[in-house]
Amino acid sequence: MRETPAPIAPRRPYRHSYHGVDLEDHYYWLQDPNYPQVDDPDVLAYLEAENDYFHSWFEPHQGLTQTLFEELKSRKPEQDESVPYEKNGYRYRWRFRAGDQYRVWLRQPTAPQLGAWETLLDENALAADCEYFRLGALAVSPDGSKLAFSTDSNGSERFTLKVIEIDSGDELTPAIENCAGSVVWNASNTGFAYRLVNEQWRPDKALFRDLTTGDDTLLYEEHDESFFVGLGLSQSEQLMFISAGDHITSEVRFVPRDDVLARPTLIAPRRSGHEYDVDHQGDSAVSGRLIIRSNRQQANFDLFETPVNAPDESQWQAMLAGDDRHYLMGHVAFAQATVVCLRIDGLDQIQIIDEAGTHQIDFPEPAYSLDLGTNPTYDTDTLRIAYTSMVTPHTVYDYNWRQGKLTSLKVQEIPGGYDAGDYVSERLQVTARDGSLVPMSLVRHKDTPVNGSAPVYLYGYGAYGHAIPPSFSSNVISLLQRGFSFAIAHIRGGDDLGYHWYTSGKLAQRTNTFNDFVDCARHLIASGHTQAGKIAIGGGSAGGELMGAVINQAPELFGAVAAHVPFVDVLTTMLNPDLPLTPMEWPEWGNPIEDAEAFHHIRSYSPVDQVSAQDYPPMLVTAGLNDPRVTYWEPAKWVAKLRHTKTDSHVLLLKTNMGAGHGGQSGRFTALEELAEEYAFFLLQLAPDQT
Repeated sequence: MRETPAPIAPRRPYRHSYHGVDLEDHYYWLQDPNYPQVDDPDVLAYLEAENDYFHSWFEPHQGLTQTLFEELKSRKPEQDESVPYEKNGYRYRWRFRAGDQYRVWLRQPTAPQLGAWETLLDENALAADCEYFRLGALAVSPDGSKLAFSTDSNGSERFTLKVIEIDSGDELTPAIENCAGSVVWNASNTGFAYRLVNEQWRPDKALFRDLTTGDDTLLYEEHDESFFVGLGLSQSEQLMFISAGDHITSEVRFVPRDDVLARPTLIAPRRSGHEYDVDHQGDSAVSGRLIIRSNRQQANFDLFETPVNAPDESQWQAMLAGDDRHYLMGHVAFAQATVVCLRIDGLDQIQIIDEAGTHQIDFPEPAYSLDLGTNPTYDTDTLRIAYTSMVTPHTVYDYNWRQGKLTSLKVQEIPGGYDAGDYVSERLQVTARDGSLVPMSLVRHKDTPVNGSAPVYLYGYGAYGHAIPPSFSSNVISLLQRGFSFAIAHIRGGDDLGYHWYTSGKLAQRTNTFNDFVDCARHLIASGHTQAGKIAIGGGSAGGELMGAVINQAPELFGAVAAHVPFVDVLTTMLNPDLPLTPMEWPEWGNPIEDAEAFHHIRSYSPVDQVSAQDYPPMLVTAGLNDPRVTYWEPAKWVAKLRHTKTDSHVLLLKTNMGAGHGGQSGRFTALEELAEEYAFFLLQLAPDQT
């Protein structure tokens, strides 16, 4: 097959000016003016030409890609199922049948005895005619008779919500379009609360659908264009919370679940920079206490309590203090205990507060990742936990806090076998250029030399206070067995070491994130794990922005780059308040429209704006045509400008999923096909002898 030539996007003049600076954007035309409808023939022709080039380049390597795909697939059980949980007279679980791309949701009656497992919802049937499929809400009514579920069939994250009678399958109300994911049933099973998204893809309304009348009642509408509306149910199931907020500010109201049309009670009015979240502990909506996690005094958050009938902030009483070492990340209020998720010196912990006092759960490894599993029961003494480390497969535990007993319920199955003893995990400390100590997690095969000869795959994200945990991946084994090490850089911008780790990588300190990542790469070289030019790097979304910034700064360090749905046209996006997320994003990046300093700072690192005439590494870039988070034209403009400007002859590929969004292809096996392409790309660039 003759290789298709790399497309060259036409350069068309376009200029806009801010703060006395003229910005030339020769690829502005790639933004279809009808977005989210994309029908401009020139735009579609360019994206298709890039896709043709992508497939042409990969065509000679289909054997390698297929081999990797089969490896990745072989480490996933053909049949898999979750650990059941019990709720309102039923046990629930999901299951993958052999060959299924999507889950089947099941339930089993518990009284008068355990019955047969029955199909509640089959995602495979719903996805049968869809190029893309994602399940959003899945909520059974309290009496177990009705099911509300929502689906996205194109990746736009605009869900269609349906409600059925479970026994008959009959739809109980007309489908609701343009929903966000969550649904909360009222206590009497006669209706549910849901959210709508507006034209800018912002959830701005919470409504109640009455199944007896078919009427909708507006519960709350948010008029601040930077705030999103959320819905939630307290662990006690007595209160429904209606929240509004952006990345740094919260405002929460509540109503009784048995009267969701009641006037909402405001807990604390919004003020910029105050984040808080709430749970309820009590037997009724008018008794007990609210337990509130808030950063009003401590950046790493404190826990407060207040009577449910006195929610005003002036009534809050201290319950548990955070500090520079103790970062309180979340809490759940059970009937007889409060469970707090926290990090101490960057290590995940779970703390139990009950009538016996306070204690933490002990785990055997020095570095690991924890999360709460499904815990639907309020009056319980058992907590479900998800545990993993770089070498330990995902494990589900139940922890009985009265007995102090940890019980393993399920360990992730790795077909073909897996021996943790074959792998070495390390927690490295990197001294960044400003003296900060940046953690880095690394795993390698025990036979991989540490003499500078081995390639490394270095992964990072570094934004929104989102930490990348040191967790197990059966996928990365394919690289580890071919001599790669795999490392995660816990850079600033995430909250790996506490809230300050997040704030020191945003706004005016954003470049710390990029510098940390580059310094982690240099540490890998200095410590003998690899050498310059043998580091593959990868990241998606804001992690794709990271990829663009670090290759502008230090391209010579990297031998291959995978940038997935990369947020690379930061300045132009932050200058456009009509885009779906821009106003909400200003607290994260800055508002370059009103703030000249923010304008110049964003421009100084925005990957598209900083592309220069230099050599760049081989690159694989992806986009989603229906992506509402990072619009398709950002990676398209970046690739077009790189092709025009860069001085090397290294391959540069752009693949646009024409029927998907931010998460790429859906389906557990289809997603592995794209990962196989990424791994093949890395191997071809850095370890061709292993292909």
